[in-house]
Amino acid sequence: MADYTLEHKKSFTLTAYGFSIQSNFQDMPAMQKEKAEFWGRLQADGRFNKLKNAAKDGREWSVNEVYQGKPWNYFAVEARKSVTDATRIIEFPESEYIVVAGHGDKETLFDQLTYRAFGEVLAKVTDYAYIGGPNATYRKDNGDGTFYGEFWVPVVEK
Repeated sequence: MADYTLEHKKSFTLTAYGFSIQSNFQDMPAMQKEKAEFWGRLQADGRFNKLKNAAKDGREWSVNEVYQGKPWNYFAVEARKSVTDATRIIEFPESEYIVVAGHGDKETLFDQLTYRAFGEVLAKVTDYAYIGGPNATYRKDNGDGTFYGEFWVPVVEK
């Protein structure tokens, strides 16, 4: 199986709750802890369910983005209706995307795919470059306790 596929994606929009990451990007355990604490708060205060109820499908997204000069992480969905208190509406461009797919545990799949994409796949790709902007990972419950996910990163041909 290939490490990745190159796919053309139409533009899409995600509705999200997010937070500004404070940890150093080199400190993966600290970043994972920050994300886990944030996602726990989303579930505890009902915002997780609010987003899920607005979703047009069963995909749960994790988005990474530099916004106003700071790194952010978001929990997001493709919404079929407005979520008035959402942190951001994130626009993804129509573009070529490197897609890294995999299966895994619900709690670790986002990080697993993100780290595989940035740590392994993008380091090997020589004919395309990450264009910056948001990147996203989605997960979807397979209905049997396992999850399928894909990491999408927009790229341009070098």
